[in-house]
This record gives sequence, structure tokens and C-alpha cells, in this order.
Amino acid sequence: MGLQQMARVLLLLALTTGTALAHSDAASLSGGFMSGFTHPLFGWDHVAAMVAVGLWGAFLGRPAIWLLPVVFPVVMAFGGMLGVVGVPLPGVETGIAASALVLGLMVVLAVRPPLWVAALLVGAFAIFHGHAHGAELPVAANPLVYSIGFVVATGLLHLSGIAFGELSRWQWGNTAVRASGAVIALAGVGFLAGLL
Repeated sequence: MGLQQMARVLLLLALTTGTALAHSDAASLSGGFMSGFTHPLFGWDHVAAMVAVGLWGAFLGRPAIWLLPVVFPVVMAFGGMLGVVGVPLPGVETGIAASALVLGLMVVLAVRPPLWVAALLVGAFAIFHGHAHGAELPVAANPLVYSIGFVVATGLLHLSGIAFGELSRWQWGNTAVRASGAVIALAGVGFLAGLL
């Protein structure tokens, strides 16, 4: 999908959001695509983990470069559905914080597990992220349109990680990517300790 096509899809989704907001306070982003889209962008714990998925996928190369960023939003959507219907999941915030720590460590330590192990790890953390999004779904939100918003934002965060992770092809870039993994892992420690 080209950049122009992606822009058209995003514009269409944004315009569709208007009907979801028709009966809510106009000043509020209490539902719809934009609410879902901005939700992961304003949670640093979500941003760190989602960028780390892209970094690790790029570092691992094909097919992980595309598989991990596909597994995460698919499983995240499932976790979101669990949150929307009220299925309890213990330790959601801890799981989200741990995802930044563990995925950051995968990058900084250049861990290269079998592809199925990497996908399983990414998917396990995605359930926590999705559950948090679903459980925090605004009351007035259209769950489908809201979910599309947070999946699109997640994809863009993965793409930013992939773009930066592609620098690992060069020695200086490999150092920069691994340093980014260290920053994400340290942020994960901060999230776990309640400092961030």
C-alpha cells in the first residue's frame, strides 16, 4: 500500500468517525477512530514496547521483520476484545511494563531465538497491551472504529521501529539500534518501578 493510498484510508476512517461522535460532546474525543489512534501514542509504555517490536523484527531480518509487526496487532486486537467484554486479566500494567523491559533486552543483547519463540513472546505481550486498550474503551466509543484506530497507531509505531532498526545493517547503525534497545529496557525498569 502506497503512501497516498494509506492517506486515503486514514482520511476515510477519520471521516467515518464523525458518525460515532454524533451523539457525544463535540469537544470530547470520547470515541471513534481518533480516540483509538491517540490512545497508544500517549502512553510511553505502549510506545516503547511497540517501537521495540519493530526494532527487534528489523534486527532479526526476514521473515521476522514483517511477521512480528503482524503478530502484535492481531493478538493485541484479541486482547482488546477480552478487555471490551470484561474478561479479567491479572497483571496487565505489569505485563505492559515488562514488555518494554524484555523486548528492549532482546534488542540490546541481540537475542536471535527461533522465529516461533520470538512470535510467541511478542504475542504474549500484545495480549496485555490489547486488554488495556479494550478495558479503557471510552463508553461512547464504537469498539470497531476505536480498535481500528489503535491498530493503525500500533502499526505506525512498529514501522518507526523497523525504519530505525534498518540501520543495523551498518556497524554504527547496529550500535545505535542496540543503544535504543537499552533505552527501552531502562524505560521498562522505570515503568515496573513506577518511576515513569
